[in-house]
Amino acid sequence: MKIKISKQIIYLLGLSIILLILVLLFSFLVLVPQGKEYRIKRSIVKKQNLELRQLKDFEFDTQTKLKKLTSDNKHVIGAFKNKFDEKRFEKQYKKYFQSLKLSKRVKQKKQDTFNVYDVNTTSSINSPKNFYDFLDAVNKSDWIIKINFPIDFQRDSEAIKSSFTIQVYYRD
Repeated sequence: MKIKISKQIIYLLGLSIILLILVLLFSFLVLVPQGKEYRIKRSIVKKQNLELRQLKDFEFDTQTKLKKLTSDNKHVIGAFKNKFDEKRFEKQYKKYFQSLKLSKRVKQKKQDTFNVYDVNTTSSINSPKNFYDFLDAVNKSDWIIKINFPIDFQRDSEAIKSSFTIQVYYRD
């Protein structure tokens, strides 16, 4: 029994086997290694996306905190921007004291970003309430002011004398 196969079928079968071999070679030599690389890169991208999401959440939280702090401390931020006016300071706070002396301190370092003034005051007060009123007024002032300790109170017959130093900070 002879099997009759035409030349066209043999060519077609040979071409099919060659194409099958080429497809298998292409699959194992190109697609499979690229698939491994793809999976590795995909896992790296997933990790980076997770880090990005965490950083965006952190940025959002930080921005929220910044906005809250900015709104809560608007007065303080504005005080840093205000230029210090010696005459205005003396006029504004002289009512709390009998004498008010203001002297500018020389900058100690070139890196200092603030100018510092020493304010020496002496007053005769009948009660500490005047002093506390002054402290309240300083807290609401347009400048950043630091009251240095010690604050000396001395009783003088019917009045209380006080003496202390204040530093006023502002940027040029």
